[in-house]
Amino acid sequence: MPYIINKESDTSFLSSQGEKIAIEKETFTRALLDCQSVIKQITNEIPVDIFRILGMRNLSAFIGELFVISIAKESNHVFLKNPHQDGYPDLLLMDDQGKRIFEILKRQGKLRDKSPFSPFANGGVEVKATCGSVPSPKKCASMGIEKPDIGDTRINIMQSYDWKAHHRETNNLIGILWDFHDRIPQIVAVFFGNNLTENDWGKIVQPKAGGGRTTSVSIMPRNSVNKMYENWIAVIDDQRYIDFFNKYNHGDLILK
Repeated sequence: MPYIINKESDTSFLSSQGEKIAIEKETFTRALLDCQSVIKQITNEIPVDIFRILGMRNLSAFIGELFVISIAKESNHVFLKNPHQDGYPDLLLMDDQGKRIFEILKRQGKLRDKSPFSPFANGGVEVKATCGSVPSPKKCASMGIEKPDIGDTRINIMQSYDWKAHHRETNNLIGILWDFHDRIPQIVAVFFGNNLTENDWGKIVQPKAGGGRTTSVSIMPRNSVNKMYENWIAVIDDQRYIDFFNKYNHGDLILK
């Protein structure tokens, strides 16, 4: 299914040196196509239900990682995927300064160390994925429906969405929302926050003893989700998603 592209979106951000860096809009469209091609290839070639094995939380992180790889691949060497799995940001800015820093780390044999890549001195762009939230099983039962399972399209009862981080430092964020289409995950929207501040992230919540979460988390509040919406990049050409994003954000910015 094709995407609606926002020709008015601002795809630039400031480097650590204060220089304005522009990401070509075609980078996003090519990355979306590349990412979906990889997902379909995985679906066709792996003889098990890999999505169910991963579960929704891990699958969301997986979709995000695939998009990071696709953006780096399609960026004409503007970005490099962070070599450390726990590094920040996900996409390292490879301007002249970034290349110099990376080459120094390479000569020093530090490409597998975490500290030089969390954070990376030259900055870059973070990527976060979400599949939105749907009603609880109890609420769904009261509505006479079942809560969507893995593989089920969620948009018809999607209530909200946000993005989560482990800290409040993310200033440049590519936020994606995905859903299932024909039982296959597909990115349905891309947003870009290029001016986020610490206030655009909620208070860090520490994990509780015996709880299901093992890491600290900061949730983006609704007003900052709206800030991301105001700089939407691409939305799948499906009226259900267009209506959902506009209604949730009390706007009408996304039009066919």
